[in-house]
Amino acid sequence: MEILLCLSVALFAGLMLSRLAKLVQLPAVTAYLVAGILIGPYLIGALQVEGFGFNSIEQIKGLSIIADVALGFIAFSIGNEFRLSQLKKNGKQATVIGILQAVVTTIFVDAALIGLHFLIPEKLPLPAAIILGAIASATAPAATLMVVRQYKAKGPLTDILLPIVALDDAVGLVLFAVSFGIARALMNGKIDMISIILEPLLEVILSLLLGAVMGFLFDWFEQFFHSRSKRLSMSVTFVFLTVALSMMKFEVFGIHIAFSPLLVCMMLGTIFCNICDFSEELMDRVDRWTAPLFILFFVLSGAELELHLFKDPLIVCIGLVYIIFRCLGKYSGARFSAQMMKCDPNIVKYLGITLFPQAGVALGMALKAEQLGAEGAIVANITLFSVLIYELIGPFLTKISLQKAGEIRPEGKVSARDEHLKQKQLQK
Repeated sequence: MEILLCLSVALFAGLMLSRLAKLVQLPAVTAYLVAGILIGPYLIGALQVEGFGFNSIEQIKGLSIIADVALGFIAFSIGNEFRLSQLKKNGKQATVIGILQAVVTTIFVDAALIGLHFLIPEKLPLPAAIILGAIASATAPAATLMVVRQYKAKGPLTDILLPIVALDDAVGLVLFAVSFGIARALMNGKIDMISIILEPLLEVILSLLLGAVMGFLFDWFEQFFHSRSKRLSMSVTFVFLTVALSMMKFEVFGIHIAFSPLLVCMMLGTIFCNICDFSEELMDRVDRWTAPLFILFFVLSGAELELHLFKDPLIVCIGLVYIIFRCLGKYSGARFSAQMMKCDPNIVKYLGITLFPQAGVALGMALKAEQLGAEGAIVANITLFSVLIYELIGPFLTKISLQKAGEIRPEGKVSARDEHLKQKQLQK
């Protein structure tokens, strides 16, 4: 009962705050995150009233399956942006920009934090600085996708943004794996080429391969059904199954084999939308089904943010340097690469700002970094601090950028109630 009560309170708080957010023209995703903070263990949850908010971080982590499934559906939806018809128009541009802006961001943050390391070596170890540079490359696909959907953004910037966000995470995973291997080598005093080069490449390749296999199987099984409800059920089944399989980890001849759930589910969506003739309609139905799931995901993400980090001036100082140089890296890298690819002026001007949000993928990297002990704990705390800032202001900046680019119309959304009344009047 307590879990259901907490989840219903989370949904209710997110929905009600989204109405307030609309009054001040903030994206709904920001409202969901604020709702999570309010009912989290540092505010309402601290009252320890059973079922009325989340009383501890452990309680929220116990619901991690919701985050895993939500990220799976988010990646599945982003796979829809990799239709061959769309890639023919901007695939080359998205690939070049996606890789370059991630690498430039890592260089910017690495340079800043390594410089800071020489000023305060006892507070910011070199391995932590190197890992944070790689984490900086990752962007939050969930927040970006939610803003695009809420305001029904359309145009050149939106068309290239979602593929870049998806590719950005693939590049980020490789950069992180290489940086993690270098950091571990610095701590151990020996270089392990398997963990630095081979394992990250295998993770990306095997993730895409698993996603492709699941995509072909998904399309084959989908053809056995003709009703919309059963096709929707099969879609949900395959996303669940793919998320589960992507969590596998094993070792072969001393090589650690793992998969990226985001890449696997993204490839699942990519293969399916390119080989199934009714995929567009089905994808739209899946998006509607997942709306409450996404609200829960963001509310839980907000509740999980550890506000006590603001008490540590060191974390705040290093975190601010990280945030500033990551923003500079994203903006400069996106602007330079977009100019190089001769993109639309609005893409050159605003793309970098839309890449500021950061959450799930970065937190996953930080969690793995904790294996390094004290250095990993510093990485995790700075990442948590920056995610708190990015997730609150990032969606708003994405919305402003899309508005400036002319891809969000002033009448962003039509009320379902008004639409129903209009139809009744036409029938009369």
